[in-house]
Amino acid sequence: MEKVVLYSTGCPRCKQLVKLLERAGIEYEICTDIDCMLALGMRDAPNLQVGGTILNFAEAWKWIKEQEVNK
Repeated sequence: MEKVVLYSTGCPRCKQLVKLLERAGIEYEICTDIDCMLALGMRDAPNLQVGGTILNFAEAWKWIKEQEVNK
């Protein structure tokens, strides 16, 4: 599986993605470095990076759900 990084500020939506990732059994790293997020062009959180692709909240939610189905 590709490397997965959750860019999080600890907000309620960030916590929702953490729960989804854990329930789906997806290994991930968390980045809380705001400067890093800004350098990547992120203007809101959470974002999920899967390999070289950065997904916004809605896209991340859909991707995680697809991983659950494909297990």
